Amino acid sequence: MSTLSAASVEPVAAIEGSEQKKPLKPCCACPDTKKVRDACIIEKGEENCTHLIEAHKDCMRALGFKI
Repeated sequence: MSTLSAASVEPVAAIEGSEQKKPLKPCCACPDTKKVRDACIIEKGEENCTHLIEAHKDCMRALGFKI
């Protein structure tokens, strides 16, 4: 089971810019780190991908998500 789930991610900030933009959804944030994290978990198992999981968490936090 992954250490990152949609239920454990709470957005605390919206995308900066115009007022017309909607808040960034967790599923759409950090697509680059998410893709390599998911591929690693599928191929090698979660226990062998902790560095990629943490990198994705760091990216999410940088965008204002509380995880």
